[in-house]
Amino acid sequence: MREGFRIGEHLVERPLIQGGMGVGISLSSLAGAVAKVGGVGLISTAQIGFREEDFDEHPLEANLRAMAKELQRARELAPKGVLGFNIMVATREYSRYVEQAIRCGADLIVSGAGLPMDLPGIHQKAAEKLGQVRTCLAPIVSSRKALSLIGRIWERRYHSYPDLIVIEGPKAGGHLGFTREEAEHLTLEEYGAEVAQIREEARALSERAGRKIPVAVAGGISTRAEADRAFDEWGVDAIQVATRFVTTEECDAPGAYKEAYLAADASDVHITQSPVGMPGRALANEFLRRVEAGERQLVTHCHRCLAKCDPKKIPYCITDALVAAARGDMEHALIFCGAEVAECREMQTVPQVMAELLGDA
Repeated sequence: MREGFRIGEHLVERPLIQGGMGVGISLSSLAGAVAKVGGVGLISTAQIGFREEDFDEHPLEANLRAMAKELQRARELAPKGVLGFNIMVATREYSRYVEQAIRCGADLIVSGAGLPMDLPGIHQKAAEKLGQVRTCLAPIVSSRKALSLIGRIWERRYHSYPDLIVIEGPKAGGHLGFTREEAEHLTLEEYGAEVAQIREEARALSERAGRKIPVAVAGGISTRAEADRAFDEWGVDAIQVATRFVTTEECDAPGAYKEAYLAADASDVHITQSPVGMPGRALANEFLRRVEAGERQLVTHCHRCLAKCDPKKIPYCITDALVAAARGDMEHALIFCGAEVAECREMQTVPQVMAELLGDA
């Protein structure tokens, strides 16, 4: 049986973190189910309030309100579990989401889609104001250079160190911290070498922090063999898995979204250029074909999701496309997925996926 690990003061019984998936794919049901069986459950804050009545008029307020609701529901499912939020650095009003996560009592904030340079500072100000128990902080990185930069900035400006480091590889779903060419052609050996470099940097950070900083690896882990490689060859403390949890009964995605995953094979996985300026991995469907053929969709309403987005210049609104997916409108949906989506062959439960990947009950 794989040993658990610690994130700050939290003992995680099983070394698996469920990756954040937005919009509306990893909410309270999935996160709570993973935490209930000993893993880490993450709720994605990306337009989390899309079901709130005032979402179109007041998206920030709707999102912050939904964060509290979803974490409370997840706590009800897993009162003793480790639960947190995935918050994108690229989010407009990023600091407000971080502060709300702390206010809600999240155990952990995992942050990527940009380098979370100011995360400790936001946390320190919020904790002073709110008087909350400390929320653990985890940056997502794809290179040693990125981790080294984060480590230096956190240490110098805030006298702070990560509580967890998540290494996200080129086979991940959604927005990628790699170029299109790297995402398509980076070999397993090259990626393994980069993981080793990042772990070396993490060890140096741990020495300066005076405590062990655990390392998790993410991206393309869909089978027991891939999980074993991460633990036994790469020497990480945990794995982060997202795609395999979509086709579980507990996942918050609608039925049509899950069916699209079940029907997919390797040829359906496509790397596209997102309106946010980053490559992203998604399922090829009619919506994506129209977009890549040059069809431009008029954006009539801004949902204020990203800090750097000009509605007049983008080919389509990514919020509209991801909300369509979360509502089961596959004709207008952007369906993010990991490279190994074809491993999603049948509907399962969260405990079944956990046992399959970790090899224990």
